[in-house]
Amino acid sequence: MAECLSELDLKKICIDDPFWNKRLQIAAENTIPFMWEAFNDNVPGAEPSYAIKNFRIASGLEEGKHNGVPWQDSDLYKYIEAAGYRLQTEKDPELEARIDGIVDMLEKAQLPDGYLDTYYSLNDIEKRWTNIKDDHELYCMGHFIEAAISYYKGTGKRKILDIACRVADHIDSVFGPEEGKLKGYPGHEEIELALFKLYKITKNKKYLDLAAFFINQRGTVPHFFEQELVKRGQQEAESQSLRRHEYNQSHMPVREQADAVGHAVRALYLYTAVADIANELGDESLINAAERLWASVVERQMHITGGVGTQFICESFTFDYDLPNDTTYNETCATIGLMMFAQRMNRIKKDARYADIVERALYNGFLSGVSLDGKSYFYVNPLEMVPDIIDKRKGFSYVKYVRQSWFGCACCPPNVLRTLMNLGSYIYAQDKDTAYINLYIGGKAEFEFENSGVVIEQTTDYPWGDTVEIIIKNSAEFSLALRIPGWCDSAHVYLNGKALNIARITNAGYAVIKRSWKEGDKVTLKLPMQVKKIQANPKIRSDAGKVAVQRGPVVYCLEQCDNGKELWNIVLAKNANFKPKYEEDLLDGVVAITADAIREVDKGWDCLYSDLPRTKRVKTTVKFIPYYAWSNREPGEMMVWVRSER
Repeated sequence: MAECLSELDLKKICIDDPFWNKRLQIAAENTIPFMWEAFNDNVPGAEPSYAIKNFRIASGLEEGKHNGVPWQDSDLYKYIEAAGYRLQTEKDPELEARIDGIVDMLEKAQLPDGYLDTYYSLNDIEKRWTNIKDDHELYCMGHFIEAAISYYKGTGKRKILDIACRVADHIDSVFGPEEGKLKGYPGHEEIELALFKLYKITKNKKYLDLAAFFINQRGTVPHFFEQELVKRGQQEAESQSLRRHEYNQSHMPVREQADAVGHAVRALYLYTAVADIANELGDESLINAAERLWASVVERQMHITGGVGTQFICESFTFDYDLPNDTTYNETCATIGLMMFAQRMNRIKKDARYADIVERALYNGFLSGVSLDGKSYFYVNPLEMVPDIIDKRKGFSYVKYVRQSWFGCACCPPNVLRTLMNLGSYIYAQDKDTAYINLYIGGKAEFEFENSGVVIEQTTDYPWGDTVEIIIKNSAEFSLALRIPGWCDSAHVYLNGKALNIARITNAGYAVIKRSWKEGDKVTLKLPMQVKKIQANPKIRSDAGKVAVQRGPVVYCLEQCDNGKELWNIVLAKNANFKPKYEEDLLDGVVAITADAIREVDKGWDCLYSDLPRTKRVKTTVKFIPYYAWSNREPGEMMVWVRSER
């Protein structure tokens, strides 16, 4: 198997970027303190978290009972993971002291055999590992292991990693192919990702073997979750059984799966772990499964924003080309899962098309999940919004048109935070002699090759500007691979001011420049950002006769506060003249786009239906804003896919 890409140590990446600096600063100054208050149930009007309280009780610091959902622990773990990423790049003594206090509490809450889960510790410890399908002990422990690794890397403090190893050792004593062990796997995938990371940092192969066991065991017969039901003295109707198995991707062995089904977050965490383990083991059958599942998600079940998982019921995939705009679910966590999956596939294949999806999801479906001030969140990310429908029609309460400060099941907010704090890991990758730049985000990165090290600096005002400057800070011999985004029709590359023939150096979507670099060498990448009208595959019934507007990596939308009500009566002119303009005072600084359009206006309707013309078409100008920034002003309608003259 060919050499794959590896990630850079986060400590060797410094982000200094006009677009992302704002978001990282807001996350550090607003989101991290706000989330701490939320975990301590100190946010007025927000649903209580119980995360800290449950651990205080489990560690003997106070009395009480468990509150919240069975997987409540995982929210706090994602917060710790985010803190670890921040501490890998920035000193923050107050945050470090806070996490140290949590670690002390976790150590007290851990049982002597390594088990760590407040739901069962505080309810009925004798019933632990009896409902692995629904109660998510493995999911929670997986998030803790990932948190421990991140915090250990950020501080060098071993205590939390030792706790994590005891957790993993306990899991290994319970699950596996050996006689007397459970032959099961998690109802919500995540532990596979964590065990793989633990193997990479400890070099203990039993953790890799256990992660591979969970993947290989999934979907085998006899079906583990059916056996669980019998042991608990329960049974489920056969008609519900298949749906249940698809829901958690256990309907067939992973190597046989070809269609993305079930709960989208679970699926994408599984697919990410499959890619990790297939890559490590050189397992071609697993890689082939990952490629099939990638195609199912990205080529047939993904919104233009990178949103996936369209159905509210079971937060799930449905079927090919079923991509509604107003009722779609598109959980923020699912978009994050897609970014993770895309990143791992990029490492295996060294193909820029996977990084294209990271970028699409990052600048659209991911950023829409958090407000500009970092204090409120969307769990659900629709592409069309009519507030009256949400307020007055039953069955749509899961969709919100105003971001929420917190949720009873608050998986998305800390997931957004940990992803932001780990942004650097998505920007770069490398193999033994090539530095890959996958995202154009300003800052520096240190690469270590077999014979030398090199520092590369990026300067750009992406995603608004079309120019990226890359400076080589020291002499070295290596190849530089620059992703040419799939949205760009006419990229240009210059080396020290001289144009390069990009057709000759492009490989799998990268412009690859191999040379003996000198200190101060400059590569300039020009990525012209024309405004495009994007059409959907005609099999997507929701978007028939409509277009979406995109500039560079950013997908745009119409919002009521700029264009008035009844956005569905706006029709883009056939030869609309799009005028992009950076507006510093709009939505923390965005490129907005104005365009020629027609508005169909009521001309005196006095009935529901008519065979006579009762509307008039009035020329107008409409204004598009980036989709991620909608609902940061007054509430109102929103629309991504807009009617268009052909």
